[in-house]
Amino acid sequence: MHTIRDKERLLARVRRIRGQVEAIERALETEAGCETVMHQIAGVRGAMAGLMAEVIDDHIQTHLVDPRKHPGALDLAAAEELMAVIRTYLK
Repeated sequence: MHTIRDKERLLARVRRIRGQVEAIERALETEAGCETVMHQIAGVRGAMAGLMAEVIDDHIQTHLVDPRKHPGALDLAAAEELMAVIRTYLK
């Protein structure tokens, strides 16, 4: 499974996201301005979207276009087009 193979890299991303969420908590506790909090929330949303895009991309590459594992699977160009749409959607 690709999430196990990339476990450390994915966990590092999750830990960075945790740090961003904790920063939002601190901002709220210290009554930071709305603009500051909204920017931090937007950053977390972007980080989560990036994590999701990475996992989806790897899933497509691993499970849908690997001809050794899945003869007749989607071709690489189709997978790249799909990922471009997903990345745009997740932004």
